[in-house]
Amino acid sequence: MRISESRAKAEGRAQVRPTAEGWKQAMGDDGRPQLQFTAKKRVSQPPVHLADLTLAERADKLKEMGLPGFRAKQLSVHYFQHYTTDPELMSDLPKDRRAEIAEVMFPTLLTEVKRLATDDGKTIKFLWRLFDGSLVESVLMRYSNRITLCISSQCGCGMNCPFCATGQAGLTRNMSTAEILDQIVQANRVIAEGGLGGQKHPEERVGNIVFMGMGEPLANYKRVMNAVHRMVADVPEGLGMSARGITVSTVGLVPAINKLSEEGVPVTFALSLHAPDDELRDEMIPVNSRWKVDEALDAAFNYYVKTGRRVSIEYALIKDMNDHGWRADLLARKLNARGRGWVHVNPIPLNPTPGSVWTASEPDVTAEFIDRLESAGVPTTLRDTRGKEIDGACGQLAAAE
Repeated sequence: MRISESRAKAEGRAQVRPTAEGWKQAMGDDGRPQLQFTAKKRVSQPPVHLADLTLAERADKLKEMGLPGFRAKQLSVHYFQHYTTDPELMSDLPKDRRAEIAEVMFPTLLTEVKRLATDDGKTIKFLWRLFDGSLVESVLMRYSNRITLCISSQCGCGMNCPFCATGQAGLTRNMSTAEILDQIVQANRVIAEGGLGGQKHPEERVGNIVFMGMGEPLANYKRVMNAVHRMVADVPEGLGMSARGITVSTVGLVPAINKLSEEGVPVTFALSLHAPDDELRDEMIPVNSRWKVDEALDAAFNYYVKTGRRVSIEYALIKDMNDHGWRADLLARKLNARGRGWVHVNPIPLNPTPGSVWTASEPDVTAEFIDRLESAGVPTTLRDTRGKEIDGACGQLAAAE
């Protein structure tokens, strides 16, 4: 009997194994779930957009068109501050060249296919079609004190986690820097026009970004970090956002976590752990076959040491799979062994996906799991999930028309 099964039996509980339900996991020759860090085949990349470039690079491109470099600042203000790519609204540009400039600098990246709303219009899920026909989703949420946008960084995902809808189709390709940023710009436009909650808010904008949409952000490291640098750069270079309002998550790509620690941008770092023991996490999070729980936690702690930023541990609570009391105790011991005050745990009730028989933990089991962590001195907050009704919550994004 496996260790986890014997411990579950001692608690008078079942131990469910994390096998894919309703779909078939891609397996490698070694019999393990197949991981995709890059697309299987060479794919076309989107056309270069203003948001892909630094302000200096934008000026150089305009000079190649026979235009003065200062036009780069004007175009950047239109895009990053006024959220527009419409040449008719750019009255400070030469009238006879506006359309040409817009066509070159603002090629269409994201075309809205569908928009679903819930929570009285305070949560919106967008389905976007990219230039090559790929589909991705992002989710915009208004809270009482902030507006958060959950964005995608890849078309699909190659991490092959059996409980996540996004990974069922595998990885198509990485998204470009501008495709990542355009999700924010278009969301800001929707807010300004009154699309979030029914009232126009021309002065409001997205204040919090979570890289928890489609894809594994750290498997698209270069483009994701280019986008982050553009987010925090002041207008006209970028969006002028606070790095502390940006959360970058990962299932545990240890070398990339260590690289992020040296990046010099104090974003919030979140580790999607979901199990404190290798026996279970090997099956729940296939990348654990490369970098084990303790390696991922060491990298997360290193991020705290290097940046001074408290780390978040994301933990999807799944009934009779990873919600046993002994796992809460083990998680607390592992976190406390590395110090106090460096980490915060966010348990998340599992959001169901089509074809899956798994479900969220019972309320009393959830309460006990949290109590055990808090009793051990680990700060813990049950995550408020939004968008379940429109398949827009964590783990539900599948980009289907």
